[in-house]
Amino acid sequence: MTAPAATAAPVSDFYTPPAQFATEPGAIVKTQPMTVFAAPPSGGRWPEAAQLVMYTSRTQDGTPVAVSGTYIEPTQPWQGSGARPTIVIGPGTAGQGDQCAASVAFGTGVTLSTDPLSVSANQEAISAATWNNLGARVFVTDYIGLGTPGVHTFVNRVEEAHAILDAARAADNLAGTGPGTPLVLWGYSQGGGATAAAAELQPAYAPELNLKGTWAGAPVADLKRVLAQIDGNLIGGAIGFAINGFVARYPALEKSVHELTTPAGRALLDTLSTECVGDIIFKQPFLRTSDLTIDGRPLLDHLRSIPEADQVLDDQRIGALEPASPVLITSGINDDTIPYGQARQLAEDWCAQGARVTFRTDQLPSILPGTTFANHFGPELIDGFTGDSAVSYLVDRLDDKPVAACTFD
Repeated sequence: MTAPAATAAPVSDFYTPPAQFATEPGAIVKTQPMTVFAAPPSGGRWPEAAQLVMYTSRTQDGTPVAVSGTYIEPTQPWQGSGARPTIVIGPGTAGQGDQCAASVAFGTGVTLSTDPLSVSANQEAISAATWNNLGARVFVTDYIGLGTPGVHTFVNRVEEAHAILDAARAADNLAGTGPGTPLVLWGYSQGGGATAAAAELQPAYAPELNLKGTWAGAPVADLKRVLAQIDGNLIGGAIGFAINGFVARYPALEKSVHELTTPAGRALLDTLSTECVGDIIFKQPFLRTSDLTIDGRPLLDHLRSIPEADQVLDDQRIGALEPASPVLITSGINDDTIPYGQARQLAEDWCAQGARVTFRTDQLPSILPGTTFANHFGPELIDGFTGDSAVSYLVDRLDDKPVAACTFD
């Protein structure tokens, strides 16, 4: 099994890091002006001005790595109290090909490639515009290996957390405000898992940051349960993203995956490493990993029987460390992509350690189970932006309003 995503031509020269760059986490490697047409007017200005940014983060073993992202400095006052905050957004699942990076689609809202045919949308256009219109500075990370060289380490707990927290450091460097800047983290789905991991790793990895609160919407907290849930789902191909990322970080797994999969299965894993989530919906919908294996058993069943592979999956579990700042976790009771039970378990695990956690259940009725769209993305729009929303929760945290130690709704 090869890794085409690691050797493919970059989507533009910007995404190629220089041979040497500053290794301090959050250091700015380079920037480039970006014009954002796919956003509503902000402060009477359209199109929006932003920056394409490359900054330094760390892989799970501490190796410096260049990561790309998008930074937007607002032109209007902050609508809350206190100093202007920074919002770091962890995007939902975009894919594994470099063309899938959120920053590639940020300016126009969508990226269309023809060789091979691929489509990717900026899923964070609404959240970025919402916070920008409130007067907050916004940084949307691409995560490690999306846009930049290497395989995107999809749902790797440590590397996603590093990318999020170092994006906050990069934003402080760009704004010249320092680590005392009020900070909140925003993420849903893959992004919810990334911000949850960042919240619990922040006290050890980035203790200087002034983290006020986190939204972890539909978080990927128990990877085993999530992978089992989406096997055969509309976006079942995303399991390939996870396998490819773990093989890149744990080379010993490559032999096991090679032995368990058919030649056609290995070829498909290679193909998935170059695709976006929109591609797998159109090209490999409802993929079952049992179609990839030599004996027709689900790939996850095989991996769980291999101690070293099972340990890798267990290591992605979020909830063993206590966040030092408040966290809002939301989950749809009928979410057919990120299981409700494992999201609630994350809240219970953190609460047992004394963390300040607010857990909210979205009661949206089930609509066409297994198709992802309504049951998974519906709660994102409802919980994120309407009524007593994630936005209002985080604004309250930035305003230093008290929050109960642990509540379940």
